[in-house]
Amino acid sequence: MKLLRIVPDDTKFDFMRFRRISFPVSALLSIMAIALYFFHGLNFGIDFRGGTLLEVQSKSGPADIAKMRTTLGGLNLGEVQLQQFGGPTDVLIRISEQPGGDAAQQAAVQKVRAALGSEVDYRRVEVVGPRVSGELLSYGVIGLILAILCIFIYLWFRFEWQFALGAMIANVHDLVLTIGFMSLAQIDFDLTSIAALLTILGYSLNDTVVIYDRIREMLRRYKKLPIADLLNASINSTLSRSVITHVTVSLALLALLLFGGQAIHSFTATMMFGVVLVGTYTSIFIAAPILIYLGVGLGRAEGRDETPDRP
Repeated sequence: MKLLRIVPDDTKFDFMRFRRISFPVSALLSIMAIALYFFHGLNFGIDFRGGTLLEVQSKSGPADIAKMRTTLGGLNLGEVQLQQFGGPTDVLIRISEQPGGDAAQQAAVQKVRAALGSEVDYRRVEVVGPRVSGELLSYGVIGLILAILCIFIYLWFRFEWQFALGAMIANVHDLVLTIGFMSLAQIDFDLTSIAALLTILGYSLNDTVVIYDRIREMLRRYKKLPIADLLNASINSTLSRSVITHVTVSLALLALLLFGGQAIHSFTATMMFGVVLVGTYTSIFIAAPILIYLGVGLGRAEGRDETPDRP
């Protein structure tokens, strides 16, 4: 079993030593991400820009997605997304909003019908207007804000206000950097992206709470241990669990990114960045050391008695 251990039991790495580097670097990256959002913008998908949705079913066996994409790509309708769902014969077609109002949207639908001919049955046709897409975007933003507030309230009741504020800062940090990445890479920002951001929040929070729970336990046990040493000991004691969770989630996301197809590409790419490059880093180098600046353990006398092994 020792051969399977990724992190040795006696790990004594000094994470707190890097807090004077991690905070400025994270602040700089956050400023760059915000600048990217305002000056480069997000690549909003059809859900947030408006457009037309068609659900079709192939009559002659499994649908040929590549052929359909080539056929519809020559209609000059702007962005056209095809997604296979349900059975192999079912295809979801999304067409970006056409300039010219409802008449233009209906004309686009007629072009698609003429191009695909009688090879498919049309099971559903919906037009998402600018008003509906704007409401979806507003509800998505409200959902993210409410999630962060609920996390803050939950942690305040479970721990102390310093832990709640630290976790909220860490979660906002994750969201800002992930949105900056999406702006830089111009990944489609749609409803699946909102789901990815909420999932990243949940993953990062789970990792942070595990570390916070160990910190709280050690605060009660070691009354005179300097806070920086206590935080180091807490992180090192949970490091094996964090690394194993990180590796297994990364492998699953890598498989989805490579073999999941275009339909979930924006979701998996966002998750890959948020979980692999941001989530675990934030829990260790932002959420934990920020407790020092928020005053956790200030009322404790510092000393050297009854202390665990320190890095």
